[in-house]
Amino acid sequence: MRGNRQPAVRATTTDAQTSFRALSRHRRTKLARAAHTTLVKADQWGRGDSTPPEIATALERALKAPAKAGAKK
Repeated sequence: MRGNRQPAVRATTTDAQTSFRALSRHRRTKLARAAHTTLVKADQWGRGDSTPPEIATALERALKAPAKAGAKK
């Protein structure tokens, strides 16, 4: 078997991606809609799969936005 002695390739995720994955499906859908993308692409970003940089920045921005609104209360 070729290649069985190489380490497995694992996607590294950021803290934002990890917190996105911990959210409920409804909340992830709302964030994806706010970032003008689909839930499928947002979930791919959350897993660490390759996504366009525009989607990644939009999702990070959408993920941080509710934290600001919650802090005002």
